Amino acid sequence: MSPAPHAGNVEVFKARTNKWFAWLSWAVAAFGVVVMAVTAGPGALAGIAPLVLLGFLGWQLFWMPAVVVHGGGVTLENPFRSIEVPWAALVQVDTRYALTLVTAARSYTSWAAPAPGIWGGRNARPEDLQGLPATTYGPGKSVRPGDLTSTDSGQAARLVRARWHELVESGELAAGEAATTAVKVTFRRAAAGAVVLLLAASYWTVTAG
Repeated sequence: MSPAPHAGNVEVFKARTNKWFAWLSWAVAAFGVVVMAVTAGPGALAGIAPLVLLGFLGWQLFWMPAVVVHGGGVTLENPFRSIEVPWAALVQVDTRYALTLVTAARSYTSWAAPAPGIWGGRNARPEDLQGLPATTYGPGKSVRPGDLTSTDSGQAARLVRARWHELVESGELAAGEAATTAVKVTFRRAAAGAVVLLLAASYWTVTAG
């Protein structure tokens, strides 16, 4: 998550499948460390850099990413960037490939809320199409597969659209400010540096062995 606290009522979305991938990577890394220690002795632990890299990437790519809906806007916590989109800057919420926040200047995609694959829409149930925010529906009350509440992108999009709709209806959100409202992008330099160092250490471990 970003180090700055979020204002207002906060809702956090994390894909359930991403959590499973994180736990799987940690389990594999931990198992590898145990096997190395048992079969080759404690001295072999000097070569665990690849396993540490695997565990770190499990956290960075799968556990940490999130969509945070709060009073100030929507923050996309991606692996190497934290993107805070104020409500006034938001123009559209798209789910074609993943939850994407469209502003007047550019679009920002969430790593934590991917759209379903080609079979995603085939498993839709009637209840997945009902009670969605009005901006979800297309012509003829059609719904894109990525907007279904049974999908990661659809669940996240529903949180964003519902809060956005509330602000518009209550009059708290002024119209016409999208072009002049800045989006805050923070790069995770420490995380990127850690990956580079672990990659270098892993390469050295493999080639030296």
